[in-house]
Amino acid sequence: MKNIKEDGRVLLRGLESFVEVFLLTVLYYLFWRHGYNTGFPPYLFNGKYVLMGVYALVLITLFRSLDCFKFGQAKGAELAIGQALALLGTNFLTYFQLSLIANRMVSPLPLLFLSLVQIVLSMILIIIFKNVFYRLFHPRKMLLIYGREDAVTLKLKMDTRTEKYNVSGLISAKENFQKIIGEVQKYDAVILNDVNAELRNDILKYCYQEGIVVYLAPKLTDILIRGGKNMNLFDTPLLYVKQTGLSLGNRFVKRLIDIILSCIALIVLSPVMLIVAIAIRCEDGGPAFYKQKRLTVGDKEFEIYKFRSMRPDAEKFTGAIMASENDPRITKVGKFIRATRLDELPQLINIFKGEMSFVGPRPERRQLAEKYCKEMPEFAYRTKVKGGLTGFAQVYGKYNTSCYDKLRLDLMYIENYSLLLDIKLLILTVKVVFSKESTEGIDVAEKRKDLVDRIIKEQKDEQN
Repeated sequence: MKNIKEDGRVLLRGLESFVEVFLLTVLYYLFWRHGYNTGFPPYLFNGKYVLMGVYALVLITLFRSLDCFKFGQAKGAELAIGQALALLGTNFLTYFQLSLIANRMVSPLPLLFLSLVQIVLSMILIIIFKNVFYRLFHPRKMLLIYGREDAVTLKLKMDTRTEKYNVSGLISAKENFQKIIGEVQKYDAVILNDVNAELRNDILKYCYQEGIVVYLAPKLTDILIRGGKNMNLFDTPLLYVKQTGLSLGNRFVKRLIDIILSCIALIVLSPVMLIVAIAIRCEDGGPAFYKQKRLTVGDKEFEIYKFRSMRPDAEKFTGAIMASENDPRITKVGKFIRATRLDELPQLINIFKGEMSFVGPRPERRQLAEKYCKEMPEFAYRTKVKGGLTGFAQVYGKYNTSCYDKLRLDLMYIENYSLLLDIKLLILTVKVVFSKESTEGIDVAEKRKDLVDRIIKEQKDEQN
């Protein structure tokens, strides 16, 4: 029965995705036929279906890159922003395709109007599909098995999505194994967070046997193993984990793309950068730019460039500390440029110089890196590649994401690097700029800690 439900979720999500792509492609065909009915050579046989097929293929590729098919998983706002960007990107590419076919620059107006209609249709479909999904499939009843007490913060994050997750039970990994299994039997799914390897293996085997869904927060060694390659030279399966960062070929291609894109971006965005610099100067008369020593590949130091978003004397008395959500050190202009990520634009110069890359772990200050390495020696693994303007931790995390979680995200990038992954993260970064959640400060994490303490106390009181 559990397998049938899981298959049903996948089937429904696939059906919804097919219906949306089909409708959007048919809309494109109608607009092409009536908006560009002259100036095109006649299509022989079924050539028009090839045109529609190419459009659908590009649309599917961008939808998948921006995670736009995750009906019943992603938030409605995330789907809406992602689909709008994907549609605009698809129609932008289609404009040049039609111009090539017509052997002239065609009018962009029909495609602009098409984009507007498609975006409205996609918003309607997202609402319909989400409601259908949640009506047919209620959230699983889930049990969180946690190691350290701060691992319970995962429940608070999942509680923000009650339409998808129902974390209704908690039990410590320190409890007796039979007691834990007795609790597991009462739930549809289990979440393992910060559980020791031996117990985790036993629970995984039991859940696999009983068909119980498991959500697992990976340890750092799990991420390193996932980046390994299968070896089939012997009758004993082996995984080859090289731990050397990017290959020579990957580094060459990555550097070439960095040079080309940074040149284009600096030219196109120079007017925006000039306006931001003037606004910062006008607010308090201080310098527009802020330079700071950071670490990059090989643990080398370089000076990172940013637009100044804090008072000139921000760290005079506090030293190097992370910014909180309502940090008094942040200026009015600073709040805006931090929220829109405009403060990061001068790093295009660092990328052009070869000190950074577009995608990679965010470069950290040496004193903070040394502090984190004392708590997590694996933090030093981040400098196997160049620091980046954006990355896994920036796309999937927030300002208040814990250092350990950011490290896990950065290692996932390093161990699974590919050119396509870089392209995907660059596209997803555009979507993140419109997400308010990603700019939450670390004081939100402190509030969560208070809630965790209360939840743990309530759980212990119930057990007693």
